[in-house]
Amino acid sequence: MYLTKEIKEEIFAKHGGKAENTGSAEGQIALFTYRISHLTEHLKKNRHDFNTERSLVLLVGKRRSLLDYLKKTEINRYREIIKVLGIRK
Repeated sequence: MYLTKEIKEEIFAKHGGKAENTGSAEGQIALFTYRISHLTEHLKKNRHDFNTERSLVLLVGKRRSLLDYLKKTEINRYREIIKVLGIRK
């Protein structure tokens, strides 16, 4: 399994403040980014896996909506998470 409990805790501790803060927008965006990168690598090897492709599109949409929310409410947090994760926009 590519996403273990330890990896999730590490992601939320790094981006969400602490491991228990799973509801923070930054932590969720970081988790979605990790999952998106994994699915992208999977799709490079398996081009005809359309279910995974659909899941990837849904994840990108969820991340986009969280980024839009963060941009609308707190622009400084938005700029910081974009810079840390290397998301281009």
